Amino acid sequence: MTDQTQHAPLAPARRARVLAALHRDGVVRISELIDSLGVAPVTLRRDLAEMEREGLLRRVHGGAVTVQAPPARRGAPAQGAAPAAGDDGGAIAVLVPSLNYYWPGVVRGMEAEAQRLGLKLLLRGASYELQDERPVLERLITSEDIRGLIVAPNTDTAHTADVVQWLADAPIPAVLVERDAISLPGHEPMESVTTDHALGAGLAARHLAATGHREVGLVLSRFSPTSRKIAAGWHAACTELGLNNPPELDAFLPDRASPEFSDTVNATLDAALAKGVTGLLVHSDPEAMAVIDLALIRGISVPGDLSVVAYDDEVAQLFSPALTAVSPPRHAVGEAAVDLLAKRLANPDRPVHRVALSPELNVRASTAAAPGA
Repeated sequence: MTDQTQHAPLAPARRARVLAALHRDGVVRISELIDSLGVAPVTLRRDLAEMEREGLLRRVHGGAVTVQAPPARRGAPAQGAAPAAGDDGGAIAVLVPSLNYYWPGVVRGMEAEAQRLGLKLLLRGASYELQDERPVLERLITSEDIRGLIVAPNTDTAHTADVVQWLADAPIPAVLVERDAISLPGHEPMESVTTDHALGAGLAARHLAATGHREVGLVLSRFSPTSRKIAAGWHAACTELGLNNPPELDAFLPDRASPEFSDTVNATLDAALAKGVTGLLVHSDPEAMAVIDLALIRGISVPGDLSVVAYDDEVAQLFSPALTAVSPPRHAVGEAAVDLLAKRLANPDRPVHRVALSPELNVRASTAAAPGA
């Protein structure tokens, strides 16, 4: 028996201290209570479950909050069930890095599912340049009656691990969308809904292989957190299919507004011509359009000389030629994120769920049989 356990307060004293903290702060975090009360997590969770049954608090992911909702009315959903359509299930906050590209489709899926479940949606847009989302998240959960969070944090900053840990320790549950991560110290996975982008890249590779392309290349947006997953799936599929993907054809494009963007695209096209490459996967749609524009200016026929598959399918079909594109299920991702959060709210003790949805390939005019195939 540890010295900490020997000096832990008895159950009535623990309950009194938990209720005092709730009265003072409105929320309690399990991680903080473990330190202050000196009890095992399983003991504390048992205490909170008993207090919830007595109507003294409401358990949430990572802790508990004061009871604000009225007593369950006749015909209300049973414990563990998601709110039914039309029920006042409270509000959930959504923080995504953009409201212009890709994310509007995800948000529309969230809105549809939230309306079906009787949940209110509070939307906030950050940016890929925001280094630390914690101040925004703190304001959200302290200034609004928020029951849960859906977040797509920036994954390439010095604060990434801190933001993920903040979400793991928050007094309300959080679901990551198009991101996956672990929390410390136990390396527990965070609840998440993602597109299987590696699978999507594999779909592109298989399409090019099926149309006779053997020399292929990959062009990625340097600043996208999706790029690493696309690269992993692409390289695995190329190896499996026996496609030749020269290392110099793994190009990372700078921001489209930067002065070196066109030079980088032209250097990529030079390398493709030198290596006899006839097929490219380009993330994302605007980058694919830029690659094709510069190729056509140089007299490279698309798809006659070079087939191009875009990744995202946000505006791909509007281009000329219409782009063959990998299409992530954006609307379904948004629906699944809200559904996952609603189920967590209804049952805080359910196992952590990580949902991966499959994209699809839409074949259009920017790809054709390889020259000579």
